[in-house]
Amino acid sequence: MNKLTNYFIKVKESGRKGFVPYIMAGDGGIHTLKEKLNLLESLGATAIEVGVPFSDPVADGPSIQGAGERSRNEGTTIQSILHELETISPSISVPIILMSYLNPIYSLGILEFAKTARKANVKGVIIPDLSFEESGPFKQILNQQEIGLIQLLSLTSSSNRAKSIIQSSDGFIYVVTVKGITGARKEILQSVESLLSEVNEISPVPVYAGFGISTRQQVTRFQDLCDGAIVGSKIVDCFHQGQINEIKELMGVNFPENV
Repeated sequence: MNKLTNYFIKVKESGRKGFVPYIMAGDGGIHTLKEKLNLLESLGATAIEVGVPFSDPVADGPSIQGAGERSRNEGTTIQSILHELETISPSISVPIILMSYLNPIYSLGILEFAKTARKANVKGVIIPDLSFEESGPFKQILNQQEIGLIQLLSLTSSSNRAKSIIQSSDGFIYVVTVKGITGARKEILQSVESLLSEVNEISPVPVYAGFGISTRQQVTRFQDLCDGAIVGSKIVDCFHQGQINEIKELMGVNFPENV
């Protein structure tokens, strides 16, 4: 069992429900990364996803696409992100999970990326455009550097394929709660609830839900349905607009259950 999986299992065994926020590195300048990470950790984040900007982010909705464009305009690269994380990681105690498309990783080379990410204290990686069928070599190289590869499970996966994906995932299994790109949604599909119920029964790792979660009510609903919630677009928008109190509310800081 790798360190990331062990960490998330311990969170689950403690009875705590997880909250994993996503931020786009370099949105507002790479120098803002430390401040954002420290804030989210202080507000109780279980782990933090750090996004790498890319010119063709096929899984991202308007908010994260916009953040990525702003970041690229600042000159942010995967190299500059990993360098910054290496500098600031001693001040961060929760796991950092890097979310990147394949092309930025290929620009470094898979092995060099894994070694550099380890130096930056990255504990997990999510690659939205890496198919499960092609993920084996990536997982092996990352695991050799004590980095977990978190798998995405979509609503459209067949039963047999879903079982294979679940068994392969490090840290937690990331259940995609919508059909399509990231971004806020008003309703939770019945098919999502059914899928989460099925995954909870068979997954050897904790189950987290993400994509389309944008309100405190949705967060608590998904925390009831599985082990934790992942919020991206709303967090990105709040940081861009300077709405820190909304982030606190979303994370339940001002709610009785966290007092």
